[in-house]
Amino acid sequence: MKFGARIIKTGIAIVLALYLAQLLNLPAPVFAGISAIFAIQPTIYRSFKTVMEQIQGNIIGAIVAVLFVLLFGNNIFLVGLAVVVVITINLKLKMDNTIVLTVVTVIAVMENQQGNFLEFASFRFLSILLGILSSFLVNLVFIPPKYEAKVYSQISNTTEDILKWIRISTRHASGHTLLKKDIGRFKDELLKIEQLFSMFKEERKYKKENISTSRKLVVYRQLIITTKKAYETLRRIHKFENEINMMPDDFQLKIIQHIDCLIYKHEEMLLKHIRKIRTGSYAEDWMENCLTREELLDLFFKQHNEMNHELAELSTRLVPLIAYINEYDEQLEHLEKLINSFQSYHKDENHVSVNLDD
Repeated sequence: MKFGARIIKTGIAIVLALYLAQLLNLPAPVFAGISAIFAIQPTIYRSFKTVMEQIQGNIIGAIVAVLFVLLFGNNIFLVGLAVVVVITINLKLKMDNTIVLTVVTVIAVMENQQGNFLEFASFRFLSILLGILSSFLVNLVFIPPKYEAKVYSQISNTTEDILKWIRISTRHASGHTLLKKDIGRFKDELLKIEQLFSMFKEERKYKKENISTSRKLVVYRQLIITTKKAYETLRRIHKFENEINMMPDDFQLKIIQHIDCLIYKHEEMLLKHIRKIRTGSYAEDWMENCLTREELLDLFFKQHNEMNHELAELSTRLVPLIAYINEYDEQLEHLEKLINSFQSYHKDENHVSVNLDD
């Protein structure tokens, strides 16, 4: 587990919950500290959603526990039965995430006690509720997440590594084992990007929605899609390495030049998004080697028709690679339109700080 803001926030939430419980003279403040652990979430939106669910689960657990004690008593067997009941209720209500804290509430309320039971149960219930609210307060005001910067940095770093491998692979200089290992790593990093993007999207929900924030999400979604297409292109280049090597040299050269063109365009879009360069000002010398998608298909089929039977059959296996290169090109083109459109209509709303404090 990486040491980060969530760990710090959990510690602060526990301290705050224990302090407030002692300040209010609530008995057994430890339950406030325990409940604070379960409500810490990586985003404010998730924190709010979790707080509402945990409060509902806490109420269900308290009600069931009180009814069991009043109707049947509170021996250890009844505690187990009450736990089974609240778990069943939570599952029926599709509140799986609240089960642990609900069980804690049942045990806390049904613990052997002295004096007025309802007063005892109320104090235990309030202690747990205090811990939940303490976590929400910490999430709200302490270390606000910067998911936009995190999403961009993760996309940029992963894309940069993928494009480096594409450059190396097209020149037949890649180590087969190392590339295979990194392809697996890229798959994991793409999943992490999706998770970060999900958190970034959730963070927008509690803020004022407007057209610029909605369009920015569309741009980031397209950045992710384009990186995935680059990844899939790399996988195909790796898979069909032998077939590519057996193609005529001039055909290989034109394919390499075209892929290089797409790579430079992708790098340009990443820099364009954070306003580091103007469109068309990056690697202009390579633009003359760019092919349209139709020209790439024409090149492939022309080469295919000129080959003898054996090579023609071999080249047929490259159809998926040509298709993925064209899909990559298509997504890059769409990304360029989205970025240009966004920056034309929202000139002051796309600043992304990429210097993150991890």
